Amino acid sequence: MGPQHPSTHGVLRVKLKLDGERVIGSECIIGYLHRGVEKIAENRTYQQFAPYVDRMDYVAAVSSGLGYCEAVEKLLLVEAPPRARVIRTILTELQRIASHLLWLGTHALDIGALTPLFYCFREREEILKIFEKYCGARLTTHAFRIGGLQYEAYDTFEKDVERFCKDFESRIAEYEDLLTKNRIWLARTQGVGMLSAPDAIAMGVSGPSLRGSGVDYDVRKYFPYSSYDEFDFQVPVRIEGDCYARYLCRVAEMRESIKIVRQALEKIPAEGPIKADAPGIVAPQREKMKTEMEALIYHFKIYTEGFAPPPGEVYQRIESPRGELGCFIASDGSPKPYRMRMRTPSFVNLQALQKMVEGHLIADVIASIGTLDIVLGEIDR
Repeated sequence: MGPQHPSTHGVLRVKLKLDGERVIGSECIIGYLHRGVEKIAENRTYQQFAPYVDRMDYVAAVSSGLGYCEAVEKLLLVEAPPRARVIRTILTELQRIASHLLWLGTHALDIGALTPLFYCFREREEILKIFEKYCGARLTTHAFRIGGLQYEAYDTFEKDVERFCKDFESRIAEYEDLLTKNRIWLARTQGVGMLSAPDAIAMGVSGPSLRGSGVDYDVRKYFPYSSYDEFDFQVPVRIEGDCYARYLCRVAEMRESIKIVRQALEKIPAEGPIKADAPGIVAPQREKMKTEMEALIYHFKIYTEGFAPPPGEVYQRIESPRGELGCFIASDGSPKPYRMRMRTPSFVNLQALQKMVEGHLIADVIASIGTLDIVLGEIDR
């Protein structure tokens, strides 16, 4: 199957061993999209490399950017100020919802349901409008900077987010009315793509793909970062371990993301800096500079010459929409990383496909690939 297969954008080849229509073996062949992102990092300053991270998981660029920024800040012993941390959380959870909406619409389309695609893209568009107002980008959204935020929230930011949260709750009910008890949906997802908890743990699976197999693990709960330890939310878990369980987990996660965003809107500091006070590492806010030209020169100097963190190694993990995203950085004291490696959930989760499709029909392979919610941009990074 593939590499022209439409549901994976033509860059995943799956070699199947068949007995008639039934799968008795499989092998995933990747590498068609390889871009050498991690090696590029070793030839760029820390600031210069930041936008490259957005191009790995292009469906959840905000989440990827947060993981990288948190890792560099950990290396520098720099912490983003409270207002920046809360805005980061809001944008990251909106990105989680947008990612799940894209997954749900396209996954349903792969299985044969056309209508959910239009419903999901309708709400996703509202999130992308917020991103566009905030930083000018919709897909590869470069929202964060090392040490905090580059941009202050625009004037109607909080109202726009609150309006989306209010409308979205009823929209989730519409998705479930279409799918959750639909006989065709149940037939195509229940008992399909089975993945047991021991197998999922052994293969390092994370995110909804792991929680759909009954394992209660979420980085936001067990290794809190940003401001997640300040919010009350649940981690949806199902024990069935099939495609339907993973669908239910993601739908429930969207509801929990709305809860987090609403709490963040209540706790966001009305005033305060959006960048850490770290001269030479983080450019100060422009209102602190004497002239606009002075601010531009300062920014340009940090971007081109970079900063030299102390020698050492760090590993920072976050919970991306697909699972645990980890960033490892080794510093030799120069302005560029000595080594930089990303532990991307799509790459790790994909190895579970072989276990999930054994004994199923060819049509079930499509459902199983879709339920993993992989993005080839972070597999072939």
